[in-house]
Formats: sequence, structure tokens, C-alpha cells
Amino acid sequence: MNANASPKELTVFLVEDSASLRRRIAALLHTIDGVRVVGEAEDIQTALRCIAACRPAVVITDLRLPGASGLELISSLARRGPPVVTLVLTNQSGQPFREACQAAGAHYFFDKTQEIDKACRAIERLAEAHRRRAVL
Repeated sequence: MNANASPKELTVFLVEDSASLRRRIAALLHTIDGVRVVGEAEDIQTALRCIAACRPAVVITDLRLPGASGLELISSLARRGPPVVTLVLTNQSGQPFREACQAAGAHYFFDKTQEIDKACRAIERLAEAHRRRAVL
């Protein structure tokens, strides 16, 4: 876990190639009680290195990333430890993409233009569950 995060905080890492969109997503996440963004990356290589270093509880990723697909990131995270919840937030939201992400190991899948509110509610539920576990 990130040394600066409280044990009660749900730590989140963002993977999105658009810096302006990363800032908007991070701003949304900062409004959710008990959520802390511990890092950001725009490509898979940087993401894997940083995720290994800060060990977030949740990774939010797009599918379209420079150099490789977000599916590769999801698969890599599903194969190695420690466990991390993966949430896909993408414009590539057709059923084949949803199925491919699920098969790769993603836990959640949302269309970033139409389901951002649903994604935030999922993060809120994860943060609440995390707080309950931290209290025990």
C-alpha cells in the first residue's frame, strides 16, 4: 500500500493516455469519500512499473493505450500478485470488448461517455467495503 495513504483509504491508480481526461477522472475520484489516487500513467510499461511500486487496491484503465491494448495490462495484472481490482473505463464499449475484458480478468467495465456515474458508484461501493474491512 502507498505509504501516504491511510489504511482506510481505497487506493486507485489511473491508466489513461489523455492527460486532460486523467485529470478529470482524478478530480471525480477526489470527490468520493475514502478514495485516494496514488498514481497515474499513460502507457502500459509505466503503469506496470508504478503499480508494482505503489500496490493500489484498484486500477482504472482505458483500452486504447499507446504501444499496447489495455487488455494486455488487465491480463498482466490478473496473472501476477498481489490481487488488484481492475475497472475498465473506455469508449470501446461494444459487447465484444466487454467480453474480452471479462475473459482477461477485469472486474468492472464502463463506457466512459455514458456510464461514468455508474463507474463512480462502483468505486464508492468499493471504498465503503474497504473501510468496513479496515475497521475489523
